[in-house]
Amino acid sequence: MFDDSAPGTDRPLAGRANFLLSQLGFHVAQTFAVRLAPLGIAPNHFGLLMHLERSEGNTQQQLADALGIHRKVMVGLLDDLEQRDLVERRRHPSDRRAHAIHLTEASRKLLPRARRVADQHEDEILTPLDANERARLITVLQRLAEHTGSPAGVHPGLHQPAA
Repeated sequence: MFDDSAPGTDRPLAGRANFLLSQLGFHVAQTFAVRLAPLGIAPNHFGLLMHLERSEGNTQQQLADALGIHRKVMVGLLDDLEQRDLVERRRHPSDRRAHAIHLTEASRKLLPRARRVADQHEDEILTPLDANERARLITVLQRLAEHTGSPAGVHPGLHQPAA
């Protein structure tokens, strides 16, 4: 019997994990961007705001280092968020040359709405799975992300300039 799932066989794309992950990733990224657009933010904004919420007051450089983002990309993302009145730069209390990054009141109001969008989006994507399957999927995806060297909780889209 011919095993078309064996490595090196002429498997169809629909039987290849790399293709399916790419196909789903593209779909999820595109639909998430569309869903965030009415809030005036893109997925990279959402990701950075989520990190800022946990590390408010860090310098631009500290954020760039923690997220593995080139400092010029970080400056661009922060400029964009500042223009949208979602973050503010303040003089760092112990380093006059640095800026501490803080969320604004507008971002504190926006983040719960954006999280609801993200939660609804995830629920829709995972509708065919029961709770146990969802938990197993998250575990497997975390292992795969770790295996690729992807830092936990850091999306490669953050490395792109703001849209």
